[in-house]
Amino acid sequence: MTQSCAFTDPGVLLTYRPSTAEGFRRVVNYIDKVLKGVKPADIPVEQPTKFELVINLHTARSLGLKIAPKVLALTDEVIE
Repeated sequence: MTQSCAFTDPGVLLTYRPSTAEGFRRVVNYIDKVLKGVKPADIPVEQPTKFELVINLHTARSLGLKIAPKVLALTDEVIE
């Protein structure tokens, strides 16, 4: 099971979501600041800046859709 499968419902054609890896890095930075004594209320909320596109080819095939090679080249992950 890929990382995406854990966060994507089976049968979903595509997902465009904030980067999981970037989210984990942000959490680590927050934890580091709190452990160094910064009050959580004083830490600004950050918006995601990197997003991932995941396409499920199995679902596309079952719907009779053909995904263009140029689109597949732009995806971060393809689920077979």
